Amino acid sequence: MDVSNGAPDHSPADHPAPGQYRHPCAWDTPLAELTVPQLLQRSAAAAPDAPAIDFVGRVYSYAQVLDEARRFAAGLTARGIGKGDRVGLFLPNVPIYLSAYYGAMLAGAVVVNFSPLYSADELAHQVADSGTRLLVTVDVASLLPTALKVLDGSALETLVVGSLGAMLPWPKRIALKLLGRKSLATVPDRADVLLWAAMLRPAAGNLPPVAPTDLALLQYTGGTTGRPKGAMLTHANLAANAQQVIAIDPFEERDTILGVLPLFHVFANTCVLNRTILKGGCIAMLPRFVPGQALKTLSRTSANAFPGVPTMYQAMLDDPAIGRTDFSSLRVCISGGAPLPAPVHEKWEAATGSRLVEGYGLTESSGVVSTNPYEGERRAGTIGQVLPHTRVRLLDKEDPTRSAPAGEPGELVVAGPQIMQGYWNRPEAAADAFAEIDGVRWLRTGDVAVIDADGFITIVDRIKDMIAVGGFKVFPSQVEAVLLQHPAVKEALVLGLPDAYLGEMPRAYVTLADDAVAEPEELATWLNARVGKHERVSSVVIRDELPKTMIGKLDRKALRAEVSA
Repeated sequence: MDVSNGAPDHSPADHPAPGQYRHPCAWDTPLAELTVPQLLQRSAAAAPDAPAIDFVGRVYSYAQVLDEARRFAAGLTARGIGKGDRVGLFLPNVPIYLSAYYGAMLAGAVVVNFSPLYSADELAHQVADSGTRLLVTVDVASLLPTALKVLDGSALETLVVGSLGAMLPWPKRIALKLLGRKSLATVPDRADVLLWAAMLRPAAGNLPPVAPTDLALLQYTGGTTGRPKGAMLTHANLAANAQQVIAIDPFEERDTILGVLPLFHVFANTCVLNRTILKGGCIAMLPRFVPGQALKTLSRTSANAFPGVPTMYQAMLDDPAIGRTDFSSLRVCISGGAPLPAPVHEKWEAATGSRLVEGYGLTESSGVVSTNPYEGERRAGTIGQVLPHTRVRLLDKEDPTRSAPAGEPGELVVAGPQIMQGYWNRPEAAADAFAEIDGVRWLRTGDVAVIDADGFITIVDRIKDMIAVGGFKVFPSQVEAVLLQHPAVKEALVLGLPDAYLGEMPRAYVTLADDAVAEPEELATWLNARVGKHERVSSVVIRDELPKTMIGKLDRKALRAEVSA
């Protein structure tokens, strides 16, 4: 079955197979061919004094952000960095992220996002792999020393350091100064290290022309196997995905979005940054996610939207401030990055009165492929329907050259204007990432899914996570979903471990809800009574915590490595 939502701009219009479905908010208007800086330029021209950022109480207007982006672009050009050169961002959520991101692209450079949680070795590898020439960071103790190690041990040419204190409102600057010994790092006086302010030059008109087809961003994957790969995303890919996300939003006015998802991650890059800037909204930004601070900021700024991962919603539900937070402005929350447990979904909506919808995307898709509707019917447990101008279909799990048998789960593949061009310097990996069928280049997601008659997609599991139990395929997510129904279980991951007789046997790892008491044997007995014989676990292991990725979703790969070790 081929499910689409508007004829994709990147391929000839055709007639999808029976079962095609159009999103309730679908539109037939062609996507505008834009560069990423034009998202900012358009909104700044329309309302220069409108707030673009609220950073813990300090407001930056669209005119200010655009002016600083232009001056950063001029600074790059003055240092000989331009068309196609790579500029790295090793930043938390701070205002200069926007100036550096849009400014680098104005100069024709390619932005490379680096997680502020990277070790020096991880950062050095990706700096080398991408060929990053200039890196932007801030003077905090958890970042600057790491960046300096990479500067000294790699081909990186220049390090630009922003002042966190200079970005804060003055009362918080004083507090930061008092805590400076612990939280700030001293910027060394050396020729290859520049302060952010020294990097800014008067805006110039001699910037290189930038086309929508030009490469804009190298976004490294989470690295499900081996080293992470740099997904090559063009201006057109990123601008299209921002427009697609706006297209399904029934709320037309400017809004305020809670920006606690890390901007270096592809989910936030589209759903917090580019989408909000194109819409002319305001990002209520925090440098990192702290549940109580996020709740306070949501209430203080009267935020209308909050994209997050399931663990963020759970952490905010567990915070004592949840009961005194004003949620009256909050309309829509978007969960992504990991499956949303039904108990978290239900508790969040009951506590806040807002609508929480689940969506889906990948690094290779610029961020978003599908979501449940913000209004009208939605279906729990699904990742919703495809965005406008996007098509999906299911391929046979064993043979990706043919469609999955009717009514059977298959590998989800995606085509649309938001799909990456390939992997940086990895042509072989890029070839494996796509399947060409009926003249269309489909991105293979590695996720096993089913699609109902109305186009709602349900992810069954990852192909590589399937457990082979005596010839039967067990989907860990289905076992986890049952386990999460137990009132004592807060989080769950199921792994397949070697078994001499069956080949593999599932084992569950859980954390318990606050104040809950349960024994491993009790949980295993409860679970095994509710799943198929081949899905029964050998045991349940109760842990204080489960490993999580940099954006807070449960990390099956890290747990598997830990258990194997």
